[in-house]
Amino acid sequence: MTSTVNRLILGDNLEILRQTESESVDLIYLDPPFFSNRNYEVIWGDAGEVRSFQDRWSGGVDHYIGWLKERVIEMHRVLKPTGSIFLHCDWHANAYIRVEILDKIFGSSNFKGEIIWQRTNAHNDAKKKLAVLTDTIWYYTKSDKIIYNPIYSKHSDEYINDFYTKDDNDGRGLYRLDNMASPNPRPNMMYEWKGYSYPDKGWRYEKESMQRLDDEKKIYYPTDKNGNPDYTKRLALKRFIEEQKGQLLGNLWIDIQNVQALAAERIGYPTQKPEALIRRIIEMASSEGDTVLDPFVGGGTTAAVADKLNRCWIGIDQSVQAIKVTEMRLQNQQDLFSKPFVLQLHKYDYDILRFKDAFEFESWIVVQYGGTANTKQRGDLGLDGKTRDNTPIQVKRSDNIGRNVIDNFHSAVMRYDKTLYEKNKAANKPVGYIIAFSFGKGAIQEVARLHNTEAVHIQLVTVDEIVPIAKRPKLTVDISDKGKTTKGLREIEFKATGESAAGIEFYSWDFDYDGSIFKAEILLDKAGAAEWKFKPGLHTIAIKVVDNDGLEGIEIIKLKVNGSVERQ
Repeated sequence: MTSTVNRLILGDNLEILRQTESESVDLIYLDPPFFSNRNYEVIWGDAGEVRSFQDRWSGGVDHYIGWLKERVIEMHRVLKPTGSIFLHCDWHANAYIRVEILDKIFGSSNFKGEIIWQRTNAHNDAKKKLAVLTDTIWYYTKSDKIIYNPIYSKHSDEYINDFYTKDDNDGRGLYRLDNMASPNPRPNMMYEWKGYSYPDKGWRYEKESMQRLDDEKKIYYPTDKNGNPDYTKRLALKRFIEEQKGQLLGNLWIDIQNVQALAAERIGYPTQKPEALIRRIIEMASSEGDTVLDPFVGGGTTAAVADKLNRCWIGIDQSVQAIKVTEMRLQNQQDLFSKPFVLQLHKYDYDILRFKDAFEFESWIVVQYGGTANTKQRGDLGLDGKTRDNTPIQVKRSDNIGRNVIDNFHSAVMRYDKTLYEKNKAANKPVGYIIAFSFGKGAIQEVARLHNTEAVHIQLVTVDEIVPIAKRPKLTVDISDKGKTTKGLREIEFKATGESAAGIEFYSWDFDYDGSIFKAEILLDKAGAAEWKFKPGLHTIAIKVVDNDGLEGIEIIKLKVNGSVERQ
């Protein structure tokens, strides 16, 4: 698998990483489950996450380190020589992770830093013990040739109030004065400037630069021209607050809050990391167009931020809910300039495949079967591809294929390559393959007759023998008018009921559906019950149900709200 397309993948990250092309990723951020051995780590609660939790905890810290190490080995392989990895962990195992995993795989010489992120403030429990307020993010690279962009934090209000005290009232805002004297003796910089004598060691700037600064009105000219040692009383540089990037940062990050209860980005994922934290990492160690990988996608913050920053991305998780919540989170932030992404699930949606563009489906399923698709659409005798030994393949994007298809196909394969046909017939091998969603009784009987009476073997292959498919869940929604109006808004109750052989995971609600992009106001609803307030008028509501296979059903409702509530 290459990284040229944004991908959201449901599955075991170890297996998916093993299928990923070597040296194809620029930046990896991973926030694996911490080594806390607590059941609260099971966040989504679906089968994939529970299975992963049990795998990690079957044998203590040594087993945990082994479980994580084999994944980091694959991450090292897929990382480009110029790439970086950031591994987020806490105190339970951070020392083990550095010594037993990162130093051994990446090498201690490629250790670039231990980022300490203060994720919370002290609470009452700090009166009884030393509270742990920080997480560790280990920063390693694959080589010395890396991408590194300096990072800055915003100046505090206190700092601005203390230092940015001057204003020329010309619309440029507050500024502070900075020294224009050279720190080292520079004889060529010892010149008089507009009647002001030079400092003892000369100016910091050549005359050409001084003139540019003067033209930009960035030089402060005091009335005292005698070279007062205090630079605030002599020639000085005006540094405007609007032009400053902020304070250069090192490895101690105390300026980014954890996701607060009322934060707009909050999705209800307990260990959700703030977008500002991931933004800082991505901007620090990658460039636009680079590929970012998150093998433990969780609440989807890495994919969401990478998408906003014009990076390509790959997100992997074993939890259906994690993947589907991330998908909807990405949909919520899409606009006309958003790049598309591919969603890969364990099973393919029957309806999507069944009603896909015919030629596109034919080419895709032939390749999935291990064959080569026919690029021609005319003059091909109705054949859509061939196996590695050139045996013909025909695809029917239909159910209940009849006998006439067998008759026409038999005729076509004889005309396609008579020598190959006779050779396969003599060896009792298939003379051709027909792929379809299902076959009728007549087709099955004709294939059996040809084999028994004419020694001609035509192989019938159903789509679900090639790729796993399932039917999307069904959904019904009941509406109940509470008959209550608050501040002109009508209160309405909704009850959604999903049906799926795989089992239902959750529901999502878009109460202002635009007919194209689903943007959920309620992202993760386990009960299928919601209340919403509507102003008078016509409203379009979309409800999604997601099952354990990651497939979804959708119901679209039009409501007319006036003196009463009518379902259109």
